[in-house]
Amino acid sequence: MTSIDQSSPQTGGNNLPKFGPRLLQHFDFHPDYRNLNHGSFGTAPRDVRKRMRYYQDLSEAAPDKAIRYDFPKFIDESREAVAKILNAPTDTVVFVANATTGVNTILRNMTWNDDGKDVILYFRTIYGACGKTIDYVVDSGLEKVSSHEIDVKYPCEDSEVVSAFKAALKTCADEGKRAKICVFDTVSSLPGVRFPFEEMVKACKEASIISLVDGAQGVGMIDLNLSGLDPDFFISNCHKWLHVPRGCAVLYVPFRNQHLITSTLPTSHGYVPKSKQRNNPLPQSTKPVFVNNFEFTGTVDNTPYLCVKDAIKWREENLGGEARIKEYVNSLAKDGGKKVASILGTEVLDNKAGTMSNCAMTNVALPLSAEEASAASEWITQKLLQEYKTFLPLYMNEGRPWVRISAQVYLDIHDFEWAGQTLLELCTRVKKGEYLGKQAGSY
Repeated sequence: MTSIDQSSPQTGGNNLPKFGPRLLQHFDFHPDYRNLNHGSFGTAPRDVRKRMRYYQDLSEAAPDKAIRYDFPKFIDESREAVAKILNAPTDTVVFVANATTGVNTILRNMTWNDDGKDVILYFRTIYGACGKTIDYVVDSGLEKVSSHEIDVKYPCEDSEVVSAFKAALKTCADEGKRAKICVFDTVSSLPGVRFPFEEMVKACKEASIISLVDGAQGVGMIDLNLSGLDPDFFISNCHKWLHVPRGCAVLYVPFRNQHLITSTLPTSHGYVPKSKQRNNPLPQSTKPVFVNNFEFTGTVDNTPYLCVKDAIKWREENLGGEARIKEYVNSLAKDGGKKVASILGTEVLDNKAGTMSNCAMTNVALPLSAEEASAASEWITQKLLQEYKTFLPLYMNEGRPWVRISAQVYLDIHDFEWAGQTLLELCTRVKKGEYLGKQAGSY
């Protein structure tokens, strides 16, 4: 990929810099650290983080003026900017700290029927914290709601995912239960593959089921058109693939469902009680109740929310905009995954249609047995951090060890080649039994 000509469509022309290591000058990684796990925590360029410090300085210079009067205007500008790239009305999007907070906000605002028949559907590959959120809702629901896990075995075709969902609906009905809401990803975490969320939203509509799309790995990585998709709820982390400082996520609630979301997490001044009048000490607002509710949720540092517009502008001016970025990172993930698999003598996790790999992360099988990988996983992780100055998520899928690698604008194919050689070396060391020796210390 680094051989692509500067003026080609993939690199944008117009004197835009080529993607790859030369863009590291915009980030503050340690010179010895190679970030191959952008999918976990993301990162923000230096210029955007400078804007965050600017907003923080405003709040120190005149706290009441900044927090009460200036920040709401900046948040509105960021809502408008992110709504534009999501193709959604501005007043359907607000910000929360992260996707897990968004999932919690939606599920904790749900009301469950007293007959105890309501069911929350979710897939086996749900993000762990969101799975535990469902567990909490069920545990604290006074037996009004239960959950049902939908099993999918990767790799699988998109149609198999939808079929598994429909089979779960039938199972619930056969048990005298009523599926009320289904939680599913845009791109799942482990394995890091694209989920057929468009087909799932459609299937939910056909079954009159509420769709809750966990797009934690979404905005900035894959194309999203929320007006066309029309989910019931959608959350996406801006601090992962949109280069916004941590932590910031966009929460989309279409107008038809905003009456269902009465409280933020935590409940704050924007809440409108049903039983009594309470004073709101913040400046009077003419904004919709939903928007006003999420504007202030207590004294926290929400300056990352203000940076969304700055990050989008930075990506446009320095990287050529959303389409160019997505084309590069998705192509790099595909090509990089093949390169790593070739070095390891294994394979990339994908289905026959190739749709699972249509994202900016790739998953490659490790040349280890399940027993070796399970026994040596912590050793491998510590060696990656201590000796190789990087991190790669390791996980088991269908009894086989895999590794997830993230593509990003500051990486190129040589980084994936390095990752492949590093993993090959570590796997060789595992097979020699090195992990059985003295345990590595803390990083």
